Amino acid sequence: MNAERRRFLWVAGAALAAGLLLRLWFVRHQALVTGDSLLYGDIAKNLLQHGVYGFTEAGRLPGSIVARPTLIRLPGYPIFLALCFRLFGMDHYGAAMYVQVAVDLATCWLASALAGRLFGRRAALAVLWLAALCPFTANYVAAPLTETLTLNAIALVFYGFVRWQQAGCSFNRWLWVVGAALGWSILLRPEQGLLAAAVLPAMGFAARRLRGEWSAASQNRGHRLRITALPVLAAALCAVLPLAPWTARNWHTFHRFEPLAPRDASDPGELDPVGFNRWFRSWGVEFKSTEDVYWNYSGYPILLGDLPPRAFDAGPASAESRAETTSLLADYNKTMVVTPAIDARFAALARVRIRAHPILYSVFLPVARLVDMTLRPRTELMPAPLDWWRWGAHRGQTEFAWVYVALNLAYIVAGIAGFFAWRRRRWLTCATAEADSHIFRELAWAMAASILLRAALLLTLDNSEPRYTLEFFPVLFVFAGALFAERKGRVNKG
Repeated sequence: MNAERRRFLWVAGAALAAGLLLRLWFVRHQALVTGDSLLYGDIAKNLLQHGVYGFTEAGRLPGSIVARPTLIRLPGYPIFLALCFRLFGMDHYGAAMYVQVAVDLATCWLASALAGRLFGRRAALAVLWLAALCPFTANYVAAPLTETLTLNAIALVFYGFVRWQQAGCSFNRWLWVVGAALGWSILLRPEQGLLAAAVLPAMGFAARRLRGEWSAASQNRGHRLRITALPVLAAALCAVLPLAPWTARNWHTFHRFEPLAPRDASDPGELDPVGFNRWFRSWGVEFKSTEDVYWNYSGYPILLGDLPPRAFDAGPASAESRAETTSLLADYNKTMVVTPAIDARFAALARVRIRAHPILYSVFLPVARLVDMTLRPRTELMPAPLDWWRWGAHRGQTEFAWVYVALNLAYIVAGIAGFFAWRRRRWLTCATAEADSHIFRELAWAMAASILLRAALLLTLDNSEPRYTLEFFPVLFVFAGALFAERKGRVNKG
């Protein structure tokens, strides 16, 4: 082993060690098991104890409990938790967090390895440090949620894409890695189908370009078809095949065709709060409103003081809007139960607001929610105030939040700058075109498309949650690696 190789391993080992310490600190001091984590855990326990994919609820007899089937969460993460509970003990969420520590470090390595293949060893080390010390992704290992596993699947998909293309865009082992990773990511989160929508066409274009390069060497039409369409179709089949048992189960249990999970996160027979959602969408922007209002609907009070002034602005009828909102919240807070009558009143209030400000509702508020999800300080898992911008109320925490804002922005800017730096190099694996360099134009655009498609989807959401933009980071890490691309010499193939 030469000195350069030893130095690389030592620096990489230091980065992973630092990343490990950071994640262990989050598990030790910032662990959070609440909300969706408990939903996933409940499904996992019922799966192990009763063989039912569902939630625990009171039975007909006093003191009895039953497991009610559900389809509002895809089975990927509950199966992961069930395996952890089986191996380490029921309700042992801490063990699941430590497993997530290992998974997230593997994500750092995948991003680094991908950058190394594209831009060289220097970029690989830079990306490894960027990923290992990123507090935003590291923080989520301390929460039993889908994010850590999803980020790992994203990194594996793009790493597999590179290896598949370098191996000739044919039927090789990396094709199956890409297909399996796509399928796993969809089982974790339904919107990960957008990742497949970004990657599979790019694979087809990459294979087609390679076919053009090989056309002089092979005029056999069957051979050209085999190295283009068939491998991509095989990857697509691998991506959707895991959904078949889930779809069949939903049809058998609920007599409903549901290959993913319902957008409204409600089981058949439950009231879909369309009216409330439209009303919230007509004014909601920041994450504070999501936590104070949106998540409180059904089971918790909604306080008038938690609504911002824009929640009452409905044009000429603003006074009437405020009065109706006050009356409606008072009626809801009496029972904190969602009823068709209550939801219909929210729907009527929403219609007034949308009629008064249609462009605000359709354009500006969705964009504002996306900006909030992308640029806020990402302290949602910390014991930090939701109104982090109020410097006079909590000076120290506000200063810390602004540091997080700057750090978050730095990662985004580095990723965007790296994308354009790579584009200036014509998507080559190094700055100087060599005979063995590969062009990864399709990969670059697939990575960019995964972000753009996700951003487009987030524009359709009612509420703002910063964790929905966490999936940008594996791509941003790799793009940032282009800023450290080796100027001379060959790119590391190891």
